[in-house]
Amino acid sequence: MYSGTSAFLFKISLPMKKILVIQTASTGDVILVTPLLEKLHHLYPDGVLDILIKKGNEGLFDAHPYLRQVWIWDKKMHKHRHLAGLILRIREEKYDLAINCQRFFATGLITALSKAKISSGFRKNPLSLFFSHRYPHAIGKANIHEAHRNLTLISFLGGSDDYPVRLYPSQLHEALVSQYKTRAYICIAPASLWFTKQYPERKWTEFIDALPGDLMVILLGSNADKDLCNRIGSFATHPFILNLAGKLNLLQSASLMRDARMNFVNDSAPLHLASAVNGPVAAVFCSTVPEFGFGPLSSISYTVEAKDKPTCRPCGLHGRNACPEKHFNCAHRITTEQLLQCL
Repeated sequence: MYSGTSAFLFKISLPMKKILVIQTASTGDVILVTPLLEKLHHLYPDGVLDILIKKGNEGLFDAHPYLRQVWIWDKKMHKHRHLAGLILRIREEKYDLAINCQRFFATGLITALSKAKISSGFRKNPLSLFFSHRYPHAIGKANIHEAHRNLTLISFLGGSDDYPVRLYPSQLHEALVSQYKTRAYICIAPASLWFTKQYPERKWTEFIDALPGDLMVILLGSNADKDLCNRIGSFATHPFILNLAGKLNLLQSASLMRDARMNFVNDSAPLHLASAVNGPVAAVFCSTVPEFGFGPLSSISYTVEAKDKPTCRPCGLHGRNACPEKHFNCAHRITTEQLLQCL
């Protein structure tokens, strides 16, 4: 797995005073590296802990108690020029340890050029040859959750791997959403970046209309999800529907999800947002499967799948823009009754 030279053994004995965690993928992927932050802070409570993420996800770490700095890579504006500048600034930090949770070239380059004394990442990264520690990343085998796959990257440090996915809404975040917690409510995050990972709009409406009439239904999502949530809210006949899509930031949404009677989500970022505050969650899996390792981690959680599973499922790891078989039975065969049973 790694070199066993005496020079390397000397390196590993150095104190970990400065540590960098790298994950510049989507929101859900970033949330699933938070167990690393929990464990690293436990092992090195006096150390400096930084994280590198892509622009747009920085709100996850507002006032995070363990982080000194959040490095931000803007992938939309002058992506490569910004990357070069990041590498130069990261090299100046002289980290003791850099942990790369991605399997792609750009973050491999950051890691390899970081000047960190020790580095760790997945073997699938094309530049993993330059990492001190390299670990397998096997999806669909042994049903290992992605959060635990990430924790293997620091297994050489010893200690338990019993650390949660966790985010920290501030008192301000809590105060701003307290007005929505005056009656029993559920949250529904109906959107996904991928068509085949999104429970159909019509079926969300059917589910909402089957809910008890005194239960508040809160629709959550980003600014891009406003129209979808507006359509669902307008077609449903339930008397109490509140569309907050685009009105709350990530940590405000997390605070709301924590105290909901239940959170209904797709296999997407809101699933992990609920897990990060131990909010009760019912995760709907259409074209993907929980065995990939991205299921809910809350103490009260359900996975909802078609009982009569199509033989074509799963049709991909990340979802698709359309059903390859044209029927989308992995979603249409999930019933309202299955969702109601999660309440």
